[in-house]
Amino acid sequence: MLKSTTNDAPSVSPTDDPGSWLEQHAISEVECLVPDMNGVLRGKALPSAKFLKSLEDRALYLPSSAFLVSIDGRYSGSIDEGFVYQDPDMRMVPDVATLCLAPGAGAGKAYVFADAFHMDDRPWMASPRHVLRAVLDLCRQRGWQAAVAPELEFYLTAPNPDPDRPLTAPVGRNGRFESVQHPYDMAALEEFEPVIRRLYDYAEAAGLPLDTLIHESGTAQLEINFLHGDALPLADKVLLFKRMARQAAQEGGMHATFMAKPIAAQAGSSMHLHMSVVDEAGKTLFSDSDGADTEMFGHFIGGLQKYIPEIMPLFAPNVNSFRRIRPNHSAPANIEWSHDNRSCGLRVPAGGGAARRVENRLPGADANPYLAMAGSLIAGYLGIEEKISRAPEASGNAYRSKSTLPKTMEEALDRFAACSPVRALLGEDFFQTYRRVKNVELDLFQGVVTSWERGHLLLKV
Repeated sequence: MLKSTTNDAPSVSPTDDPGSWLEQHAISEVECLVPDMNGVLRGKALPSAKFLKSLEDRALYLPSSAFLVSIDGRYSGSIDEGFVYQDPDMRMVPDVATLCLAPGAGAGKAYVFADAFHMDDRPWMASPRHVLRAVLDLCRQRGWQAAVAPELEFYLTAPNPDPDRPLTAPVGRNGRFESVQHPYDMAALEEFEPVIRRLYDYAEAAGLPLDTLIHESGTAQLEINFLHGDALPLADKVLLFKRMARQAAQEGGMHATFMAKPIAAQAGSSMHLHMSVVDEAGKTLFSDSDGADTEMFGHFIGGLQKYIPEIMPLFAPNVNSFRRIRPNHSAPANIEWSHDNRSCGLRVPAGGGAARRVENRLPGADANPYLAMAGSLIAGYLGIEEKISRAPEASGNAYRSKSTLPKTMEEALDRFAACSPVRALLGEDFFQTYRRVKNVELDLFQGVVTSWERGHLLLKV
């Protein structure tokens, strides 16, 4: 079991005394992390002394082009040609409350998330962390506190050095690889116990609030649940979990992938988001004293139903994402709502009134958690503000419901651009940057000739 401290002394809070915390844990290097548009962790690694100095002199910088990098590493440019060629620096301000051990990165290392600011200390509003924080502030101005609980699915796979070849399941402890589905199978879960144990050790050392782990429907597909809490720190922890899962899998001779649809014949991977809203005293606003749904809860769901189809790039950010959202492919292709019905895009789980919440089942595991949470909460917020009524509750097989969701990334980006209410609240700085990155990625994908085209068109057309 990994130790989270180097001695038996009482643990020092990094928020109260970051210097003593680094000393207590024998930290020599800090990775300062800035999540980009795709949730890729960019930033700088620096000696602990330099990190402490940056907290005082605020002289830690990163080129602003970090937010303009597409998923393949190319720059997407800017609408302002002068800006893109100047590539001015942003100020990186570490959020010391996020300081934690980096157990999978080597001895003596720590992680800290940083926020990006202009040199005059204005927030760099293209930053996904700032976007989510702004949405949470909107809720706080109404006296609401939003709580979120992510459920994240992912696959363990055999190493895949050739991207032209399909993924295959890894070899388990018994020397065989899974060839059929084993949903919720404990024996199948034990096949990957060495990787799972290492991942739990890493998560414990880093302070990740993990709850339950299950074997999902796909071959070597797992799902991890996070305890509910504040959205911003949970989004940070989702990204740390992804990084640690990849490290733990690699050390076990495997890969961990959070692609939305990594294997054509298998279930996709989601990031379900459970959401609730309480008042400043911690009392739920989604159910009344009798345990019935409040009008506010109905409007929150109504907002999700109206706006999710218009802002799908926040939940399905890649061309691969739309391969997952197809009827009867273990992912809802609708925005129907119902109590405890997993064929619906919006599910109200069973439980008492105090636990009343709605689960957004549309986001994929590939979604940027800051943006998926921000998009979900802003849709619900607008539903309350605009008093949008939810549709009648669905029953039975909602996979048969007519889908109002975009079917391609191109359509999704066009609808997102036309969604003025959400665009205004998320901010034009973010919107323009995100759209440029996604348009570049779409253009790059559309220039690729796939194996399907070679297989079916090469000698027939």
